[in-house]
Amino acid sequence: MAIAAVESSFDVAYWFVDRALNDNEYIQPQKLHRLMYLSQAYFAVAYHGRRLMPALFVADEFGPIEPGVFRACAIQRPPIDPRPMPEAVSHFLDSIWRRFGSHTAEHLNQLVRGHQPYKDALARGERSEIPLKDMIAFYARKNSPVNEAVGAPPVTQVLRPKVMRSQSGKPVSVQKWMPPVKGGGER
Repeated sequence: MAIAAVESSFDVAYWFVDRALNDNEYIQPQKLHRLMYLSQAYFAVAYHGRRLMPALFVADEFGPIEPGVFRACAIQRPPIDPRPMPEAVSHFLDSIWRRFGSHTAEHLNQLVRGHQPYKDALARGERSEIPLKDMIAFYARKNSPVNEAVGAPPVTQVLRPKVMRSQSGKPVSVQKWMPPVKGGGER
């Protein structure tokens, strides 16, 4: 299994909390967990099975949660210094924020509760793990009418391209080339 892109799920949680504060918004815990869940899923799709954070998500009655962050942040933000984000991860999280951050917690709850990986885990019982492989299989579907109907856009519509300048100074969109993985499994 590949090493996660960041050291801790708290790094991602704090990135979203701080980003919301920079936008003069308070981020509700439920919204935070839905954004973290979507981040883990879309990152794994974009990076061929690699985890964004060393975390697992479980099915709660309201939607997916990361139990460690949920428990630690139940009362207040724990005094943990988040690590600096690699630029590519920060760019990725910014794309998730731009796509889903404007939605309310209730909207994101409804959205994600309609997604198959969550529904399958909840059917096994509350607090059942949502396997990363199920997340990848669902969110990797391209142009699926089922995914579009439940608000799960393809990764190409979630991630915004990185803009750089050509030698003549014109803006160009660039994207990291990722070789295909045989069998679609985790790295």
